Amino acid sequence: MNHELTIVPTADGSNTIYNAEVGEHYHSRHGALQESLHVFVKSGLQYFLEQNDATEVSILEVGFGTGLNFLLTADTCTGKQIKLDYTGIEAYPVSAEMMGQTGYQQYLPEVLWEQFNSNYPAALTGKVEINNITQLHIAHSKLLDFTMDEQVDIIYFDAFAAAHQPEMWNEETIGHTVSFLKPGGVFVTYAITGNLKRMLKSLGFKVEKAPGAPGKREMLRAVKL
Repeated sequence: MNHELTIVPTADGSNTIYNAEVGEHYHSRHGALQESLHVFVKSGLQYFLEQNDATEVSILEVGFGTGLNFLLTADTCTGKQIKLDYTGIEAYPVSAEMMGQTGYQQYLPEVLWEQFNSNYPAALTGKVEINNITQLHIAHSKLLDFTMDEQVDIIYFDAFAAAHQPEMWNEETIGHTVSFLKPGGVFVTYAITGNLKRMLKSLGFKVEKAPGAPGKREMLRAVKL
């Protein structure tokens, strides 16, 4: 499927990937870097760390894609010396060659970029140590086929938009996803709809609107009660 993928620039100068088969970009055209930092690192990771006196954190990402959310999260955790156990789910992994062409090294310490690239192929088959405090596993799986034994602190829900993949936003899929979240855990996504808010409330979440990334007025954050 990788022949359907093309690297394209976004408005803040950072690159994303366009998937011609789905007809969707992996990040906001208003800025891949801005969106990733705002929605996932700031509104997800940093929010969780502010609410909890944690020295370690576990994260599940739906839609690992280009790895940008992971890289920025790993950089933040490495800087704060917070142990990170990160699991990504990706049905159609990006090739190692294309991953190396994203240009994300300009936003990261060189050593982290090199550690990620050298370990990326192995992470698709099992858990690997990226550095002394960061572990990564990318499950090459469709979401509804994914299982894990433990629960996580944070879920980054970064699936394609409902207009292109409505099945990723229905009750079965969202219910399956949030079953992997600990009580007190945080679910964040770039999108916000009345339907998603109702679903999460019915699944036992406290739901809030948060300010959105550039190009979106609002986003959703929910805490599992």
